[in-house]
Amino acid sequence: DILVDGKVCDCDAVVTCQVGDPVPLQVKLTNWSRHSVGPFALTMMPYQDHQNGVHNYDLQDAITFVGSNTFHIDTVKPTKDSVYFGALLFLYTGDFYLNIKFHEDNCSRELPLSWLCLPSVHIRATEPVA
Repeated sequence: DILVDGKVCDCDAVVTCQVGDPVPLQVKLTNWSRHSVGPFALTMMPYQDHQNGVHNYDLQDAITFVGSNTFHIDTVKPTKDSVYFGALLFLYTGDFYLNIKFHEDNCSRELPLSWLCLPSVHIRATEPVA
């Protein structure tokens, strides 16, 4: 589950926020299997889509995270969940997207890391209301 500014995020919806206001984020990973899973790392990567196949991930002058953009999850027991809380601060107006990825966080394995990517979240930063 993904919540942006307290609202459940649908991959088809655009979330609107104001430049200069922190936007609360919540990502919840629920384990519906019969076995414990983990460890994982949750990584959030904002980008702009230039609509020509190019994604711009170099946004340090436009967006900042309040807290970290990576969250380490040790183990999630069956039917339990782990929740990440953070916030984004938009410094400029525009349409932005947020890639959210879970990946195995076990460096002792010899196999490649496996990834679970959630649909991108579309956030539109607008001018503050005067």
